[in-house]
Amino acid sequence: MFKIKDFSPRKYQEVIAKTAADYNTLIILPTGLGKTKTAILAAIDRLNSHPNTQILFLPPTKPLSSQIRKEFIKNTNIEEEFISLLTGAITPKKRKDIFSKSKVIIATPQTIQKDLENNRISLEDVSLLVIDEAHRSRENFANTKVASFYKKQSQYPRIIALTASPGGSREKINEICKNLFIEKVEIRDEHHEEVSEFVKKKDIKWVEVSLPKEMKDIHKRIKSVYKSKLKELPKLGFNKPLSITNKTDLLKLQSQFRREIEKKNQIAYYGISLTSHLIKLDFLLELLETQGLGAVQKYWVKLNAENSKAAKAIVNNVEIKKAVEISDKLIKNNVKHPKLLMLRNILKEESKNKVIVFTNYRDTIEEILNFLREDPEIKPLKLIGQKLGLSQKEQVDIIKKFEKEEYNVLICTSIGEEGLDILGASLAIFYDSVPSEIRAIQRAGRVGRLSAGRIIQLITKDTREQGYYWSAKRKEKTMRSILKKMQDSTLLSKWK
Repeated sequence: MFKIKDFSPRKYQEVIAKTAADYNTLIILPTGLGKTKTAILAAIDRLNSHPNTQILFLPPTKPLSSQIRKEFIKNTNIEEEFISLLTGAITPKKRKDIFSKSKVIIATPQTIQKDLENNRISLEDVSLLVIDEAHRSRENFANTKVASFYKKQSQYPRIIALTASPGGSREKINEICKNLFIEKVEIRDEHHEEVSEFVKKKDIKWVEVSLPKEMKDIHKRIKSVYKSKLKELPKLGFNKPLSITNKTDLLKLQSQFRREIEKKNQIAYYGISLTSHLIKLDFLLELLETQGLGAVQKYWVKLNAENSKAAKAIVNNVEIKKAVEISDKLIKNNVKHPKLLMLRNILKEESKNKVIVFTNYRDTIEEILNFLREDPEIKPLKLIGQKLGLSQKEQVDIIKKFEKEEYNVLICTSIGEEGLDILGASLAIFYDSVPSEIRAIQRAGRVGRLSAGRIIQLITKDTREQGYYWSAKRKEKTMRSILKKMQDSTLLSKWK
C-alpha cells in the first residue's frame, strides 16, 4: 500500500484531493500553498484504488521536473527507482523502457507528446495525469495534445490541472477547462478562510522614476513621427478612430487589413505596411520608456538590417535619425535609464538579503548584470531560458548557487516566473511591468515562500508602465470573480 510521509496534509489539501479523486479538477492555489503536495495526495489515492497503474506528471521545464521528483521521493513511500524523470536527452528507446517500468513518470509535455505520436508509449495504464502550470494549455500546446491521447487511451482516466493563475478572461479559462476535460474547479485565494493562516504576506511598493530631459526629447521626436503616421489611417477608408492606444490595437488593425487583402482590396497592402511601421515605432518607444538607451540602440541596428518598407521608412526619417543621434551621444556620456540607477541603490540597501529581479528582455538582463557587477557589494547572477542560452542543468545549478548565498541577486526573464521553488528570496524587484495577469501572479509567487515577502515595482512615470500594472490588476480581479462562479458548477457536459 502506498502512503505519504514527512508531511501532514492541511485540511484544504485533503478536501481538494478528495474532489480530484472523483472528478477531473482544475486546482487553483496561490504559490507556496502546496499544489504539488495536493496532487501527490491524489496520486497516492489513485495508485491504491487502481493497483498496477501509473502516474504521469507534466511540468513545463526540466528544472521544475527535477524539483517535483524530489518531492515524490521525499513525501511518498514509493521506491526511488520507480519515480522516473524523462527528458529529451534520454534516447527514445531508453525512455520507452523507463516509462514501462516506472510507477511515477515526470516529464515535460513535449517529450511525452513526441513519444505518443511515435507510438513508443501508451497511456493505457496511467490512472492519473497531472498537468502543472496548466495555464499553458491552449489549443495547440503539448499539454492539450497529451490530454487528448490520455482521454482516448487510459482505462482509468483522471486529470488534475494545477496553476496559480489560469487567465483573466472567461474565454481563456473556458479554453483550459475544455482542452483538459475539466469537470470541477477548486479555488482558494489568499483570503479564503481555509488557507489565509498559511499565506505569507507580501508588501508591495511602487518606486517611480522620471526620464531625464534628454531622454524625454528623444521620446518626443519618436512620438511625433508615430502620431504623424497614425493620422494616415483614416485616409485609407477604414473608419478606424485615432484612439489606438497600444500594440494590441495595432495588431487587431493589421488583421483587419489582412482580411481586406483576401477581398482583393489593394489599399490594404499599404495598410499592412503602415501598421507594421506603427508597431515598430511603438516598440521603439516602449524600449526607451522601460529599458533604456542601450536597448534603443540595439533595435536601431536591427531596423537598419531589415529590408521591409516600414523599417526603411523609419531609419530614413529625419526626426528618428536625430533621436538616434542624441541617444548615441548620451550612451557615450554613460547616461543610464533612471530605473537602472534606482535598482542599484535598492540592492545596495538590501545587500544582506537575497533578491530576485525580473525583466522582460534578454538584452536588459545583460545591461543590468554588467552594471551591477561594477559594485563589489552586489553579487548578481542571471537566469534565462534554454532558447536564450542556458541548458536546464545550468538553470538548476544557478538556482542552487543563489540558494547557497554564493550570489545575492538573481536576474531573471520569464523562466524565473513559473513554478520554481527559489528558496530564501525575501524581495522581488519588477524592473518592468507586464500587462499579463498570469505573469504578474507568477512573478509575485517567487518571494515569501518561507516568510513574509516584499515586492518593489519600478515604474517610469507618465509611460505605459503604469497602464500595464493596472491592466494586470484588473485582469486578476476579473479572473477571481469568474473562478468563484465556476467553482460550484459541474462543467463536464460542456466539454463532451
